[in-house]
Amino acid sequence: MSKPRAFDVGFVGAGNMATALARGVLGAELVEASRLCASDVNSDRRDAFREATAAVALENNIELVRSCELVVLAVKPQVADEVLTEIGPELVRSQILVSIVAGVSGSHVESLCTDPVPVVRVMPNTPAIIGLGMSALAAGKHATDEHLTRVQDLFNAVGKTVVLNEDLFDALTAVSGSGPAYFFYLIESLAAAAVAEGLPADVAWTLARQTALGAATLADQSTEPVEELRRRVTSPGGTTEAALKTMTEAGFKNIILRAVQAAARRSREIGK
Repeated sequence: MSKPRAFDVGFVGAGNMATALARGVLGAELVEASRLCASDVNSDRRDAFREATAAVALENNIELVRSCELVVLAVKPQVADEVLTEIGPELVRSQILVSIVAGVSGSHVESLCTDPVPVVRVMPNTPAIIGLGMSALAAGKHATDEHLTRVQDLFNAVGKTVVLNEDLFDALTAVSGSGPAYFFYLIESLAAAAVAEGLPADVAWTLARQTALGAATLADQSTEPVEELRRRVTSPGGTTEAALKTMTEAGFKNIILRAVQAAARRSREIGK
């Protein structure tokens, strides 16, 4: 019987996403702070992680891997191979390796592990930082339903999750991975248009942000489809109809389609 490890969950990389995930699982009481840790070569990130979570922060990746039941790889894509080459030989089949590295396939992660380690690839997005993330999960060839469920529980602590085949991750990246930037751009553009109509800048920003928040919350909480919600705001011959007619004539839906296609195409290119 193997000796119990010191930590339940460890993050290789202690950046913003790792910190957000750690705070989420702690807040959901899935793990105690004393059973959670992160490693990072950057002392400032270690200090920030420790301060935000009251958990343990280590400098050495191998020390973390040897001490954790579940390891989350949370590093930048450009250093992923270097880190995996370091920790891959240390991982064993009784652990779970979760990769949130963008553009790196689960099979590639598996190839850099000596043992047949259960790997689950996860694509979260930045609203996970405030507990409103959207994460997709894909199980590797050695991961069981039990492994997948355990990882899903972790990411449900910072938002919602879906399980997909990994070959759909490029499309997912284009929608929920890049998607927050589309909405930020819409808010930015709406505020700029409000200023152009004579509203003070501070008022314009407040109106744009709160309107976006209200609309998104209503769409999430309503039992009606968003098409019906849109129709209810659109009175015949009214101001909203005039605005939507202009957007339709400008090809708004096609712009969104082309944007998502471009993001998915770029995601496939990066993955190669």
